[in-house]
Amino acid sequence: MSDTDQELGITESKQHSPGDWYAEVVQKAGLADYAPMGGFIVTRPRGYAIWEGIQSYLDGEFKNTGVQNAYFPLMIPESYLEREKDIVEGFDPEVAWVTQGGHEELEERLAVRPTSESIITPYMSQWVRSHRDLPLRLNQWCSVVRWEATDTKPFFRTKEFLWQEGHTAHKSHEDAWEETMTRLDQYERLYTDVLALSVMRGRKPDHDKFPGADTTTTVEALMPDGKSVQGGTSHHLGTSFAEAYDVTYADEGEEDQLAHTTSWGLSWRAIGALVMSHSDDQGLVLPPTLAPEQVVVVPIWQEDTRDEVLEYAEGLTEELDEAGVRVHLDDRDERNPGFKYNEWELKGVPLRIEVGPHEVEDGEATLVHRPDGENEVATREDITSTVEDALDTVYAKLYAASEERLEENVREAHGRGQILGTIGQHGGYVKTGWCGEEACETAIKDEIAAEIVMVPMDEDEEPVHDTCGVCEEESVTTAYFAKSY
Repeated sequence: MSDTDQELGITESKQHSPGDWYAEVVQKAGLADYAPMGGFIVTRPRGYAIWEGIQSYLDGEFKNTGVQNAYFPLMIPESYLEREKDIVEGFDPEVAWVTQGGHEELEERLAVRPTSESIITPYMSQWVRSHRDLPLRLNQWCSVVRWEATDTKPFFRTKEFLWQEGHTAHKSHEDAWEETMTRLDQYERLYTDVLALSVMRGRKPDHDKFPGADTTTTVEALMPDGKSVQGGTSHHLGTSFAEAYDVTYADEGEEDQLAHTTSWGLSWRAIGALVMSHSDDQGLVLPPTLAPEQVVVVPIWQEDTRDEVLEYAEGLTEELDEAGVRVHLDDRDERNPGFKYNEWELKGVPLRIEVGPHEVEDGEATLVHRPDGENEVATREDITSTVEDALDTVYAKLYAASEERLEENVREAHGRGQILGTIGQHGGYVKTGWCGEEACETAIKDEIAAEIVMVPMDEDEEPVHDTCGVCEEESVTTAYFAKSY
């Protein structure tokens, strides 16, 4: 085996060193490289193609529910940011500031957007005059910068990241809440229907809400290493931003009313969750929904069978392509079949089709599923339908594994020792009664770096225990503790 061949494979273990394994998969599968500045990454075409797939799905969902795309400046004047004090306090440690343009000192510092409420809401206030202007639903696809990232993990934690951020204004609290839930539903469907990941949904505790929000809702995905990923958040902002930026409308009686606003966002952290969840020690594993190539066809020939095998493989590839399957024919002369198998497994292609002289002779093709190596034989005349069924099966396998992992890793615990022991031994989510005091979360976080990632969506839901699992005071809700990315 040459040095190049050795470099191609994954050398780290997902089970024993998940952090190093993850970084190796991201780089060797061609998703991203590290940038020269600490905390930043370069997204390679293969990684960006996955983001485009996520973007395409969500953009369609948004537009089907009345959202229009817009774009606002990267820079936000300090005076705009300061108009909403909770935003200033919440993001202050993370804001990157521009103080000089060319050789000139700026009269006012400009923030590189950490989020865009403070630049978008003032324009919403100009565009909303009457109840007839509502609801107003805007979204932008952009990057934001948050200077808190020190330990860079591509897609999970970087100083700059890609995301979408939606911003809407409504007549009433109820309308804004319905909007908040619509977006959370869309995020949940993205995970279940596109990323093949099972998620939980809930609210963030009050001390961990988006700065200035009434309610922050979240979808949480469990990773194989037992840590949780905040998969997307949807915020009911109430009237706090409308008050700060004067978003008012004349109602049917010509009386001025404050609008109720929402914001919601999902970042490329979803790619990190995808890679971490499905991939293995052979490399990247992608669901067919997002794989740049859903199928790779690998012809296997000797010199005397080369022409007939290649002709057969080309015809099969062409038929799949015409049927809308993203298919690639790997007919490279300089690489043997084993190398090609390993390379495409590393790159995460969901389905491999092997075609040799026997398949040509029998009018068949051998299909190999990427997640588990299961193979099946398809007849040539049924190749399209068999491939489509196989891709559905691959997706179902990935989702089932994620669903099983989640179901097996939500555990009840009561008492500080039990909570710490359960998280320490098993990871996953530990649910317990909670009094609502941040100090009880801090007590757990200081010992084992686990936090309350969510509480139940229904505020009236009975706590899992009558008393707090940490301080033993009366419970007000159920808390889900977990380590998180």
